[in-house]
Parts: sequence; structure tokens; C-alpha cells
Amino acid sequence: MHIRRAGTEQRVLLPDEIRDINNRRIGINPDSLAPRLLKEAVMSQRVKEDAQASSVIPKVFTSPIIEKRSEYTSYTGASQETKATAEKQQFQKRLPFIEANTKEVSVGHLKNDCIIPVFSKDNEISISHHSFIEAVYDAANEVFRGERVDNPDVRVSHIIKGRIPEAMDKPVSSLLDSDKTIYYERMMFCIEIPAIYEDIAGNRLNLTVGGVRAYNQENLYSKKTYEKFKVFIGFKNMVCCNMCVSTDGYKSEIRAMSLGELYRSAIGLFQSYSMDNHIQMMRRFGEYHISEAQFAQFLGKSRMYQYLPNKEKKQLPEMLMTDTQITLVTKAYYNDSNFGRNGDSREISMWKIYNLMTGANKSSYIDSFLDRSLNAGELANGICMALSGDDEYSWFIR
Repeated sequence: MHIRRAGTEQRVLLPDEIRDINNRRIGINPDSLAPRLLKEAVMSQRVKEDAQASSVIPKVFTSPIIEKRSEYTSYTGASQETKATAEKQQFQKRLPFIEANTKEVSVGHLKNDCIIPVFSKDNEISISHHSFIEAVYDAANEVFRGERVDNPDVRVSHIIKGRIPEAMDKPVSSLLDSDKTIYYERMMFCIEIPAIYEDIAGNRLNLTVGGVRAYNQENLYSKKTYEKFKVFIGFKNMVCCNMCVSTDGYKSEIRAMSLGELYRSAIGLFQSYSMDNHIQMMRRFGEYHISEAQFAQFLGKSRMYQYLPNKEKKQLPEMLMTDTQITLVTKAYYNDSNFGRNGDSREISMWKIYNLMTGANKSSYIDSFLDRSLNAGELANGICMALSGDDEYSWFIR
């Protein structure tokens, strides 16, 4: 099985030069600074090793990110059905990939309007949100060279407010924008690569990369140390913007001291990710169905799971969804136009259940979103195995 690339039936990661849809060479990609980034990072590392100088840190110069995200458009050579879908999506309001208490911001806002926290013991600067985004953006351009890489969708939460010293005695009602300082404790972003996609059960899934940064997981009151980041690669269901993440497409904790280390970690993840295996796993979900009684059993057991004694819980696979999210899954089973039940049918496919779970996951906070997204896929795959006779996840449906 091959993942589709719009405009061609081949799925090939292009070499240094850009090629058109007929595989004719056009020239070197003028926008990709990523090869230079990798070269500089490697050379800096060599200098560090040769001179045994720990102060040498790879420097990353990031590619420019356009402020306004380009709209989704169709591609030359795509099927009429794909073009129609693209035109429909072009005029639709883009759904958020996460909701909870988040809001959408631009990379420019993070770069120009937000302060950057420091480690208080030594006043060393932390890696900023916008620098993290740009490092992953460059890594995506390097690995998927020649493909169109969209600009990031960024969502933030938990704003931290402050004020400049000159405004210390001003009442709140008199504060000017120039008197205020802000930064966001939690940030998540997604970058689509829409030319690499697949269709499952009539749903278009675009390849997507992204990451999460949560300052609440750092000890900013200490000296500077390794900082924690989450990076993923997977597919986004364009019907509902649900994120589909697999085990080999997710690093739950990248520890980095510099942008160069972040960049190399993102490159490694993107190159090791198996799109074909991920797509095959999700496609299998459509081949399995459970009865309404089994689905009700799953919902009930999921609620019970939260209150099991620890000894019993350790003997079962992990289930990270909350009671509130199980309620959202139940509600969507009856009301969701894309993934709810079909009329009076007493069966529902595991593909629909998987999307009901990833849809409910959009109510998660940013720092727990990716772990629960991954867990939703593991649950759906485990139930499919239970339907085939495997015992590991059978507790949830029996």
C-alpha cells in the first residue's frame, strides 16, 4: 500500500532538487534552509567534540514562516472528487484541532508580543515557543523536501500576565497595552503537509506534524537545564480536524538544551515514522464492528476503570479518557453526523468509535492532548484485537 501524494501516484521523498509532478528536475529548493541547519549543527558538534568545549552549541537559523496561513487548495492531477473536496474545504471555516480553553494565535504574536521566561537562578533564557515552532517547521521542510509545507496552526492557553516596572502603580483600568507583559504557559501547533494524504471511509487524512510545549512541566525557579518538548507526526482527519497519532509517530518527552538538539530530534522522528503502518492500522478499524450492547459495555467499563483499585488497574491496559470525555463520546454516538450511529443500525465500526474518542479528546488541555490521542488509537486497536479473540483488551467489551 502506498500513501497518496496529490498530483502523482508515487509516494517518494524527493532528493535535494525540486521535481514537478512528472518527476522532471526543476532546481534546488531556494526556500529550504534546513540542510544548512543540519550542516551547522553537525559541524558545531564536531568542534565541541574535538575541542572538548561544552560551551559550543549548534546555532539554528530558521526559515521564514508566512504570517497568514495559506488556504487549502486543490492540486494539479488530483481526481475530480479530491478537487471537489478541496474546494469545499477552502470555503469552510477551519475547525480547531483542540478546543478546551485554548485560543488561536499567530507565530508573529508569539515572537513580537510575548516575553520569554528565564530560569530564575541563573537568568538563562528558555527556548521560546516561536523558536520551537520554527525548528520543527525547518525539520519538516528538510524531511519532506519538495512538498508543500503549510504554515503552522497555533493554539495557546493559560496566559501569564505581568506589567513593566513603570506601570507598577497604575490601576488596572489605566494600563496601556505597552504596560502589559504576557506569555502563554502552554502551546500546541500543527503543520499540515497536504500533498501527502490518504482516504479512509470517505474521510481525507492529511499528513501533519507538530508539537507541544508546556512551561508548567519546567522548573523555572532553578538553573537552566534540559527543557522538555513533545513532537509528533501523524494524520489529521479533515472532516473534523481530529488528530490521529501512532506510537512510532510520537515522542512524549524530548529533552533539549538548544534548538539544534530539537531540530535533530524532530528529523529523527519524522524519518523513523512509518506512514504505511499507521494508515493500515486505521484502515483496519473500518473492518471491525461492535454491537450497541458491546459499545455500551465499553462506555460503562471505561467509567469503572477510573475507580478500580490500583492492583486491578495495573493488570489492565491503560485508559486515559476522563468521565467527561466518555460522556462526550456517548453524546456524539447519537448526534454526530459523521461518526454517529446509522439510523436504526445496532452496529458501529471501530473507525467511527476511534473518531468519537479523538473528537472527545479535543476537550483535553494542551499538555495531556497528545498522550490521550495516542491512547485513543491504542484502545481502538486493542478492541479490534479483542474482537479477534485476544484477551488483553477483552475486559472493556465483555
